[in-house]
Amino acid sequence: MNDKTANIYTGDNKVLQYFEELSKIPRGSGNEKAISDFIADFARQRNCEVLQDDRHNLIIRKPASTGYEAAPTVIFQGHLDMVCEKNKGTVHDFTRDPIRFKIDGDMIYAQGTTLGADNGIAVATAMAIIDSPEVVHPELEILLTTEEETSAEGAFYLDATPLKGRMMINFDSDREGIVFVSCAGGVNAYHTVPIVWQNRGPEAGEPYTIHVQGLTGGHSGDDIIHERGNANKLLGRVLTDLVGHADFALASVNGGMKVNAIPREAEAVIYLTSEGKEVAESRIDEINRILRDEYQVSDKGVTVMLQAGYNMDGEEGPVYSDKVFSEETKLTVIRLLTLIPNGVLSMDKAIPNLVRTSSNLGVVTTSEEEIVLRSYARSSLRSQIDDVLQTMETLAQTAGCGFRYDSYFPGWPYRADSKLRPVFEKMYERRFGKSLEIKAVHAGLECGVLIEKMPDLDAVSYGPNLFDIHTPQEHLSISSVERTWEFLQDVLRGLK
Repeated sequence: MNDKTANIYTGDNKVLQYFEELSKIPRGSGNEKAISDFIADFARQRNCEVLQDDRHNLIIRKPASTGYEAAPTVIFQGHLDMVCEKNKGTVHDFTRDPIRFKIDGDMIYAQGTTLGADNGIAVATAMAIIDSPEVVHPELEILLTTEEETSAEGAFYLDATPLKGRMMINFDSDREGIVFVSCAGGVNAYHTVPIVWQNRGPEAGEPYTIHVQGLTGGHSGDDIIHERGNANKLLGRVLTDLVGHADFALASVNGGMKVNAIPREAEAVIYLTSEGKEVAESRIDEINRILRDEYQVSDKGVTVMLQAGYNMDGEEGPVYSDKVFSEETKLTVIRLLTLIPNGVLSMDKAIPNLVRTSSNLGVVTTSEEEIVLRSYARSSLRSQIDDVLQTMETLAQTAGCGFRYDSYFPGWPYRADSKLRPVFEKMYERRFGKSLEIKAVHAGLECGVLIEKMPDLDAVSYGPNLFDIHTPQEHLSISSVERTWEFLQDVLRGLK
């Protein structure tokens, strides 16, 4: 394995040469000024028109090649920033230090940090296009945005009115041979229940913790189609069952860690008498039998457990030994856990096996003042996100709790009449002798933000093979970059 720091790539592929060059400039999200200025100067030196806004977004315009002057303008799009993660023990300052490469066979890695090929490979490809007179193309508008990895604020802030192109090649995908044609938008939604506390009398019994655990979890976009168990929803199912069989007081509900992750664990602190404990144990035994049957494929390890006390890992959780929820607060929370929309809500009719709309009840937290149930809803259609939000708001009104939403990220609906996608398909089959795979992703891409600004935009997303993104194990295939660079030139040539 080669672990030299400088000039590690010795081939003649301009994309990889420029990728190594730009990797010397720190470009973590929110720290893009230096890389933006570098690319702007690079383009100006090659007689390209450059527009740079105060969020460091770039629009670079390169004139059409001879014979392509009448062809429609094409936008080539990527983002300037990268995720900055490193291994424990790795000495690296992402605000000053260059990314140090190492090559292992066909793969380029960084030395203990993220590589930044997401999305540095798009920036390097843009540089190669700008600098290569042999690349034949229509008029190009190269759009490079900022802060994509944290908030997409660059794309949201962008003034798109200078852009003439209405065909866009987004270069932020990570699988060669697959072109993406749709993505989901998303929104955070919050149900908030103010807690009415009441004193716990001796008749309430002793504290117990219900644990829901052993679930597989996963990404709420990519993995929602697998219909894996959601610990928060299963906790609501357990509590709803107990309401019909035993008297208990509720003092705390908590579950999940990230709103965009399917929660693997959840717990509730309840108070039971000795008689109530026997009933609860019997019901939980029955629920475990049912869940093992229902989730024998997706979540083999699912378990509901009743544990005496409320100390978890030796630390007292956010419960109050002298207080419990009022009966109204208890029932409101249990009803919300049961009724908040969750999982796959609709499938796409144009693309097989694609989730169109979903929701994930990702995080439930109890504080001294309130219980917050946080969901993340996704859809490629804004109208269906609005429908999910309306359902959630109606539920909140019925339950008598608070509701709000924020951080809306627009989706990218499939376009059946795309003129760009057939060019990709034709050129891929011509070069590689096989069909290009057409896919959509139930997660977010900047295409959604940009299409909301330019509703008539015809877009696809493509890129070379990139693995373990956002981790220090991130690596990029050299041969895939080389093939993708040749294929991209075919596409640009075919857009005459």
